[in-house]
Amino acid sequence: MFLNFTFPRPLLISTVAVILAVITGCDANKADLVLKNGKIVTVDDSNPEVQALAAKDGNIIALGSDTEIDEYVGFNTNVIDLEGMTAIPGLIEGHGHFMGVGNANLQLKLMDVTNWDEIISMVEQAVAQAEPGELIRGRGWHQEKWDKIPEPNVDGLPFHHSLSAVSPDNPVILRHASGHATYANAKAMELSGIDANTPDPSGGEIVRDSDGNPIGAFRENSSRLLGPAQEGAIPADPRRVAELAQEEALAKGLTSFQDAGSSFETVDALREMAEDGSLKIRLWVMLRSSNDNLAEKLPDYKIIGAGDNRLTVRSIKQSIDGALGSHGAWLLEPYSDLPESSGLPRDIEGIYKTAALAMANGFQLGVHAIGDRGNRVVLDIFEEAFEKNPDQEDLRWRIEHSQHLHPDDIPRFGSLGVIASMQAIHATSDGPWVIQRLGEERAEWGAYVWQDLMKAGAVVTNGTDAPVEDVDPISSYYATVSRRMNNGEVFYPEQRMSRLEALKSYTINVAYSGFEEDIKGSLEIGKLADVTVLTKDIMTIPENDIPSTEIAYTIVGGEVMYQGNKK
Repeated sequence: MFLNFTFPRPLLISTVAVILAVITGCDANKADLVLKNGKIVTVDDSNPEVQALAAKDGNIIALGSDTEIDEYVGFNTNVIDLEGMTAIPGLIEGHGHFMGVGNANLQLKLMDVTNWDEIISMVEQAVAQAEPGELIRGRGWHQEKWDKIPEPNVDGLPFHHSLSAVSPDNPVILRHASGHATYANAKAMELSGIDANTPDPSGGEIVRDSDGNPIGAFRENSSRLLGPAQEGAIPADPRRVAELAQEEALAKGLTSFQDAGSSFETVDALREMAEDGSLKIRLWVMLRSSNDNLAEKLPDYKIIGAGDNRLTVRSIKQSIDGALGSHGAWLLEPYSDLPESSGLPRDIEGIYKTAALAMANGFQLGVHAIGDRGNRVVLDIFEEAFEKNPDQEDLRWRIEHSQHLHPDDIPRFGSLGVIASMQAIHATSDGPWVIQRLGEERAEWGAYVWQDLMKAGAVVTNGTDAPVEDVDPISSYYATVSRRMNNGEVFYPEQRMSRLEALKSYTINVAYSGFEEDIKGSLEIGKLADVTVLTKDIMTIPENDIPSTEIAYTIVGGEVMYQGNKK
């Protein structure tokens, strides 16, 4: 005999509602995300390593063992079994060019070409697919990395004739990997009105043959002369460029990106993306514009944590010199391989004015300086600004790159509290030709001296300067701990960082450089749940195995933004 109970509909609905309320109430204090069964390196000296982590509403709520974190698992918790993999604080690109990373995907990629002939072939193929008169763009060439020297050449730079032959009707503009030199064909120079009579601009040089004719290479500020050749080119949609950049950055384990110089217009586009939720990575942006524009607009563009901490704008970027590769870095003594030159300084008086604007508007100032003289002059400008404003403290002004320093200036970073915003990958990428630029003595005591700077009390940060180098933080981390160049040699090993020092240079140090150490840079309760999960333990594996480490997860605010293949 079976009894058939029929509940009245109101009672059934009420019962279900009570059950759901109980479940929801029990789940209210549970985590949105739990990572367990892993090695979690926190970069918190008081609690350096845990097994599991719990996050809710974008922040870390608990750290501990698997058993301790199990109580945070609820009905709706996303539980990720790390299967022994290593999780670290979300990696932060300390100096890159965010829109440049996106734009690099929309033009010829010349970073890995082996010689000038290969570039000619790539341009020829691009011309075959282009409309008549359409601009051909590319970036990434570096003559010092080619396997053969082109003939004829000036300082290793080829003449434009072969480039012009494959593209007689389409202007071609190819930027150096550093962004501090440009190559152009005859059509681009014609459209820009450049010939043997065109004078060198201040802070720039048109490279010429023995008869004074431009060979097609433009150093530093002279690249601006090619502007007319680019007029009429349809600009890429900034949103699309930003989407391409964030896709690549997230796939390479970056949760935050410090952008080293964007226009007010770019910031407007990024702010719109932050506010509508389409900006998934966290951006920290330096403004780059004329002093007149800065004076007018700075008060309206200080942005702290817009869009759930997706966008912060609180710094200004300027440059005092160029790049070492293009002989633009400003040196105290002439180049060893170009004794008639000590580099190409920029507008020094303009930087004094920018410093005053930064002080008046509560902005940080970051200045690009690569040569030892460039760094010394920036330190002088900073020191003068600090002395004139004794009431302003904890300014954390930065020198972007700090690549080559005179020993007398290294202690000044620590005493002045100036951050050395460096890119370790430059040391190993540039290393094979640095000595020919500087000579053995200057290279040894002044090039990429991370340990000397840290011993002097300076905060040293890390990055890639992408798209100058690949935005991959694993490659730069490897360069930091190994200083091993592609030729197998180690570039002045005494300056290597330990693995923990290197990890801090990519996490908490970068967060500090952006006044964000209270919310990111280490895995601590209350901080943002930004985590990078790696397939290998970069803290313990053999050094040579570090480059093969892959990204398993990139987590921003407790949400998985990228999932790779776990190996």
